[in-house]
Amino acid sequence: MAVDSATFHDFEHAGWERAAEHYADAFGGLTAQAAGALLDAVGAGAGTRLLDVACGPGFVAGTAARRRASVVGLDFSAAMIVDAQRRHPAITFREGDAQALPFQAASFDAIVMNFGMLHLARPDRAMSEAHRVLRPGGRYAFTVWADPTLAVGFGLTLRAIQELGSIDVPLPEGPPFFRFSAEDEGRTALSQEGFTNIDVRTLPLVWRLTSSDAVFEAVSRGGVRMAALLRAQTPDAISAIRAAVRRGVEAYAHDGLFLVPMPAVMASATRT
Repeated sequence: MAVDSATFHDFEHAGWERAAEHYADAFGGLTAQAAGALLDAVGAGAGTRLLDVACGPGFVAGTAARRRASVVGLDFSAAMIVDAQRRHPAITFREGDAQALPFQAASFDAIVMNFGMLHLARPDRAMSEAHRVLRPGGRYAFTVWADPTLAVGFGLTLRAIQELGSIDVPLPEGPPFFRFSAEDEGRTALSQEGFTNIDVRTLPLVWRLTSSDAVFEAVSRGGVRMAALLRAQTPDAISAIRAAVRRGVEAYAHDGLFLVPMPAVMASATRT
């Protein structure tokens, strides 16, 4: 089925307006782990003009500011911008679309996007826009989740839905969620948009949880696509799915915590 870009964009936007109040608690401790690697990949330091696209609550922007970079954070969700500005009052945040960046050409030395690529109707267009607003020699880096066979929290949830519920629900068609989990996809897309010096690597992130229900709660409240899939299940199916995910998480118990592997794939490149 072809992707209707406008419909999928509106679906994601509405989803993030709803999920914004839960996202930091649900995923913040996990996604923030990628901040240092992203900023290292683009050489962010004192004086670097850096744009954090799809900034969410501003975790990467805040880390960049602590490195004394000159930071702008951008997100299409007004609720996310409010949260980011509350957390980081000294940083400039603004609403905007990753696929149509509201900046002049060659405005930034570095651009990062932490797990935002997964939520775009036209991810290749976002790469093109990043290329446009980077100065020559500037660096770009983004992260996505690894394949669900490796990113265990997503794998457990998807498998439980497939086995105990239904994945045949009426959601807007979007680009494949795990498209850029494949190293060749990121390399090819970046090269096609004019980037060079492309590097793709895996970041060994671990979800450190205090409750075996935390994965189900995070996915159902702090996300969009999978949350919508869960909302479409029957009450009996939801109970069974929750229990299955809980059992899966319990297999990762260690010293009073649940250490769930959630590797990410990071791609970085240079604008020539």
